[in-house]
Amino acid sequence: MMRKRLDWTPKDRQYHLGDKTLIFGVVNVTPDSFSDGGRFDDPDRAFAHAVQLEEAGADIIDIGAESTRPGSTRLSEAEELRRLVPVLKRLRGKIGVPISVDTYKASVAEKAISLGVEIINDPSGLTFDPDLARVVTQGDAGLVLNHMRGTPDTWAKLPALKDPAQTIARDLDASVNRARRAGVGRLRIAIDPGLGFGKRKEQNSEILAKLGVIGQLDYPLLVGPSRKQFIAQGTAEETEFATAAAVTAAILNGAHMVRVHDVKSMAAAVRVADEIARRRED
Repeated sequence: MMRKRLDWTPKDRQYHLGDKTLIFGVVNVTPDSFSDGGRFDDPDRAFAHAVQLEEAGADIIDIGAESTRPGSTRLSEAEELRRLVPVLKRLRGKIGVPISVDTYKASVAEKAISLGVEIINDPSGLTFDPDLARVVTQGDAGLVLNHMRGTPDTWAKLPALKDPAQTIARDLDASVNRARRAGVGRLRIAIDPGLGFGKRKEQNSEILAKLGVIGQLDYPLLVGPSRKQFIAQGTAEETEFATAAAVTAAILNGAHMVRVHDVKSMAAAVRVADEIARRRED
């Protein structure tokens, strides 16, 4: 399928999406994230890693202070800010690409925006704290609405989705409408199907194959397959190859942005996938 040309304008930036895939480079400042918990929970290490990701080709640095791994429980506002604020202060003005913060809490988002964050990546799609949309509106920030079923501590008990792509599209449309009613500008919104967020393992591949259904909403599409359990292989190296395959599939099926941990190697996969996507239009 041809990738749609769409504009996305978080804060004061303007992206013309559809030719070049944007790369979100992940920095987890958590002790318990699924793939890299504890590696970057020190502000200095997190800062150094963010700089390395920018140098490796990340277009946006995406920082998370609360794990959303399967089985995890919610983090207090105070603890999330304790982990997040020192990193944001350390990074402010030190990198050239925008910073995104993963949070569903309006209070955390407000503090992050005050420290220069330009994008809020809500893992709950405004289902946990609807007031988050007001904070994004007041801060002129970008907003990524991620699709999540249930909560991480209930995912193992959830039944399989019926018609996953259509269900996700319908739910994300509702999230977008909530954001728009709260005043978030259309051009500030992006959507994410939430691979692994309450979906059965086998259904994530179906979601990737049918991204075009979700793309019909006509919002920039971010996909984050990196190191998710549904592509996990026997070794870390094999899982990175599997991630590259999923990243390529996402781009060829309409994703405008991808969220990855290993930016350098995934940037190579993105370049090839972008070239293939362009050739489809010749």
